[in-house]
Amino acid sequence: MHVLDRYFHLAQRGTSVRTEVLAGLTTFMTMAYIIFVNPGILSAAGVPFGAAATATAIGAALMSLCMGLVSNRPLALASGMGLNAVLTYSVIGFQQANVPWQVGMSVIFAEGIVILILVLTGLREAVMNAIPVDLKRAIGVGIGLFITTIGLNEGGFIRPAPITLVSLGDFTRPYVWVATIGLVAILLFMSLKIKGDILWGILVATAAALIFGVTEFPSKLVAAPDFSSFAAPFQTVGGSLAITQIFTPVLLMFVFAIMLTDFFDTMGTVVAVGEQAGFVGADGKVPGVKRILTVDSAAAAVGGFFGASSITTYIESAAGVAEGGRSGLTSSVTAVLFALGALFAPVVAMIGGGYSIPGADQYDLLAGSGFTVPESAFYVYPITAGALIVVGFLMMRTVREIPWLDFEEAFPAFLTIVGIPLTYNISYGIGLGFISYTLIKIFRGKAGKVHPFMYVASVAFAFTFVLPWVQSLVK
Repeated sequence: MHVLDRYFHLAQRGTSVRTEVLAGLTTFMTMAYIIFVNPGILSAAGVPFGAAATATAIGAALMSLCMGLVSNRPLALASGMGLNAVLTYSVIGFQQANVPWQVGMSVIFAEGIVILILVLTGLREAVMNAIPVDLKRAIGVGIGLFITTIGLNEGGFIRPAPITLVSLGDFTRPYVWVATIGLVAILLFMSLKIKGDILWGILVATAAALIFGVTEFPSKLVAAPDFSSFAAPFQTVGGSLAITQIFTPVLLMFVFAIMLTDFFDTMGTVVAVGEQAGFVGADGKVPGVKRILTVDSAAAAVGGFFGASSITTYIESAAGVAEGGRSGLTSSVTAVLFALGALFAPVVAMIGGGYSIPGADQYDLLAGSGFTVPESAFYVYPITAGALIVVGFLMMRTVREIPWLDFEEAFPAFLTIVGIPLTYNISYGIGLGFISYTLIKIFRGKAGKVHPFMYVASVAFAFTFVLPWVQSLVK
């Protein structure tokens, strides 16, 4: 105990081993849903479910431990919600259907390396300062709506439709009952302020799924970890290494877009949790922030390497801080619990796996209308749908900080917020916001107040939007 006290400076920070252990457990309970949710999302992109579960748990364990030991702050890390969705549904999925999942992970690996270089050279903060704060807020809100849309779809609350694009789901289906029960349970636990509300809601939904026959008990509880997704960027796909296939305009744009999301998410999380824990200075600076950002940046690359999507610092770390966590021992305890989760892949598969929709002929109308219906459209993930909806809600909170009466700031933020879920693509939503912000400033005679980086980014996004037209002219 004395060794832990000396290494983590527990007495100096007014905490104890017992408090830190309880805080680490609380943090784990509030973010353990990622073990169930992330494999379900990534498997829709072709990542083997068992491998995704192993990568998610081991990645969270390794990087949370690194954060605890290197920065000595109560910050836990895991695969980021929102980033995993854009990887599955935008980089690899519907709009880039020919991109193998290993190449998608290479995009994550590359952006992690780029961010790490920016941190080590001191450029990360400079780039962040170039982007208007209200656009930063809008990106998080837009991703929240994006995640909620995915949750509503995966729970069967909404379904694709040929004319209106979406319509109300079929509430006579058992999987919709399961999703509804899970969502209501989370809302109940949140209302009663029960710690681990999202995790407990998922467990309630699991029980409902067993009762309604939507899932079944696994034949075994423990299984050897599946490491087949590890070293994904360096696996051979189509005759060449996956990492060598990211050098296309569209995929490089995704590297940039995901990098921006990682930028803003981490900085906001560190400051928010830091203020609650009391380690943010009066000048708003976080002592030792470079160590925090270095671990977080390396985590993104590790996530791509493991096949777990980008690993990032979690705002749920605030739950552990609320329980008294003040040191890296908190995140180290969380790391141990994530490592144990890697052994229970069959249970994870039972909870986070997809459910095949009976009567897939209900999509004949869609197919006849000219829509291409991917195979994944015939699967739902009702047990974790409620968690996605609630996480999306939590990410919406910063919308109140946007000055809605200021047209120059509000309209670009608005386009970003609606653009991300409606285009089903985070980078496209960001592009709409950047371009509109730059144009409005120019129209109002304030071109000199726009940072040069915004001009470069706006031109790059505009080129991406017209790229299909350019390609058609070249052919």
